[in-house]
Amino acid sequence: MPPASVKNHVEELLSQPVKKFQTVSGGSINRAARVTTDNGKTFFLKWNNSAAGDMFPKEQKGLELLRSARSGLRMPEVLGTGTTADGTDFILMTYLEQGSARSDSNRIFGEQLAELHQTTAEQYGLNHDNYIGRLPQSNKKHANWIDFFIDERLEPQLQMALDAGKFAGGIAQNFHRLYKKLPDLLPEEPPSLLHGDLWGGNYFFDSEGHPAIYDPAVYYGNREIEIAFTHLFGGFSSEFYTAYQENFPLQPNFSKRKDIYNLYPLLVHTNMFGGSYARQVEGIIQRY
Repeated sequence: MPPASVKNHVEELLSQPVKKFQTVSGGSINRAARVTTDNGKTFFLKWNNSAAGDMFPKEQKGLELLRSARSGLRMPEVLGTGTTADGTDFILMTYLEQGSARSDSNRIFGEQLAELHQTTAEQYGLNHDNYIGRLPQSNKKHANWIDFFIDERLEPQLQMALDAGKFAGGIAQNFHRLYKKLPDLLPEEPPSLLHGDLWGGNYFFDSEGHPAIYDPAVYYGNREIEIAFTHLFGGFSSEFYTAYQENFPLQPNFSKRKDIYNLYPLLVHTNMFGGSYARQVEGIIQRY
């Protein structure tokens, strides 16, 4: 259960007493609970006493930016964030009830993600940095996707892994060889608004069968990195990919590029968990 100091803040935000906290999954980083008030309304609370103090405010900014795109994708609305006197950070959101997919749910998901990706900006990046999982994510703006991908995605995570001894010697040279080849391997496209951390654990279908997304790591990037990420941990449904392609077709030969994009989330997982993720990175980079 959350500390009493968090409960007091939640009741202040809601202007009503909390009747019950019910523990739910908050992922591998935060603790979470379903909040029920005296009048029967439900909300979603996450808290953490060891994360960076700006993590939840950055999550709020990301959700608000995704919501502003009006893609149709559902997501929680943030009611407030804060830090208690004892150093516990929290975020309070509306509660989305998980349900089951309808016959058309995956098709709608593909259509709505395609709509989100058609929200564009002049440069890659964002006007603030944020987090992917518990790790910092640099969003310094670039006019060129290749430069952004190398300087703000691959290099920071690679250096973090090298500093922590996650890889044997020589892998840095392999990455630098890949960097020289990227202009011939990756197509340029206008920057798209991305969820940034879109895998099977960061979406569900709500009680009405509508796709709902959460826990974003938002920025403007090449949309191919987002679609590649959806393939990484088992993939999404064939109906999802078909609908996406019909509404916003990817450039030819995407399947030959997706492993390059997935070096980023695999490096993130290497830094967070180590083990087999480092071996997956080594296997991909050796092919180039």
